[in-house]
Amino acid sequence: MLQAYALNTWSIMLELAPPMLLGLFLAGLLHVLLPPSLIRANLSRPGLPSILRAVLLGIPMPLCSCGVVPTAMGLRNAGASRGAAIGFLISTPQTGVDSILVSASFLGWPFALFKVFAAFVTGLLGGLLAERFGGNSTQELPVSCPLPPVSSHSRGIPKLLEALRYALFDILAAIDLWLLGGVLAAAAITTLLPPQLLAGTTWATGPTGLLLVLLLSIPLYVCTTSSVPIAAALVAAGLPTGTALVFLMAGPATNIATLGIIGRVLGPRILAIYLGTVAGMSLLLGIAFDWILPRANEVQHLHQGLHHSGFLSLLSALLLLALLVYLLGLRILRRVRFPRSSSLLAPSNERLVLTVTGMSCHRCVANLRQQVGSLPGIQEVDIELTSGRVEVHGKNLDRALLEATIQRAGYQVAVWQA
Repeated sequence: MLQAYALNTWSIMLELAPPMLLGLFLAGLLHVLLPPSLIRANLSRPGLPSILRAVLLGIPMPLCSCGVVPTAMGLRNAGASRGAAIGFLISTPQTGVDSILVSASFLGWPFALFKVFAAFVTGLLGGLLAERFGGNSTQELPVSCPLPPVSSHSRGIPKLLEALRYALFDILAAIDLWLLGGVLAAAAITTLLPPQLLAGTTWATGPTGLLLVLLLSIPLYVCTTSSVPIAAALVAAGLPTGTALVFLMAGPATNIATLGIIGRVLGPRILAIYLGTVAGMSLLLGIAFDWILPRANEVQHLHQGLHHSGFLSLLSALLLLALLVYLLGLRILRRVRFPRSSSLLAPSNERLVLTVTGMSCHRCVANLRQQVGSLPGIQEVDIELTSGRVEVHGKNLDRALLEATIQRAGYQVAVWQA
């Protein structure tokens, strides 16, 4: 059992690492290459047009659920509306150019095109629900996330280096522990409920079978392309093709790691909307597919999996593990040496602590961190949203300049504590 658990853990890392690293890199590129004004102009306004653009942007992108999360976080931090970010987050992992072609090969073009339609409709609905019922919070990153200052106007830093720095400290550092815990939990569930179990449920041919497949799909990590052979096995075992659609919608779009990250970053209300939309629409569209195309239950090819176990996956898994260990080591070292500060970077010789009023959300925190972090001599900025406490580390700190910068950003200095 332990050997199977270890193998499943490593297998999930091999599957997860390439899209996760790709998503982190895309998030960094979005941060440094896309002007915030462009994202704000096209994706920032609440409503259908922004959500529609985000969904159309996400459908062809070859990102799985764990890869799309950092990309969606980057869009949200750059000014995209909540509905646009959620629409992108829901629609992207269900499709992708590679997944569409593989689905057509295994299950036929009617199935592949219907899957694209399903991702489109589900993303639109999820985005609209997030806009309407997501609450008033504009949260992007958790308060306790240990982040160093990263500015889009960093002095003398090449854009590629700044993109990598942003991806590591502003994105991965916010989700690393949840990602690691999710992988371990998903491996445990995969060990106890292996995917082959799904192909053996030939008795479940009605709504009960769809519900069973949904419940088994939600916690497991399956990549949208490599899960197509499992879906084909379901159909080959005698299940309706709608069951395969449920598996290919819910499986790639949800897993313990992704759900934990979404709940951590966007809050429980958005998590409920995300999970409810994916689960409800996968069941509804699975039933609809069997009703509209009842003769589409023919599997064209049944291969034995497309798991990416080559050199690229191995290198990606080792790199992701190294980054997780690096962040964990920094966090432990930071707690031991500087227990009062939450940042991953050690402070320099000078330190100023002040209380700032006027911050109401994590967008305010990100804005203030960027403005203050771009000042000369600033090496580290710690901000607590709830208390308004701002701790600045650097060299040759200028109180007057710091206070003027805070005021220009739209906030006020209430108390200088040090």
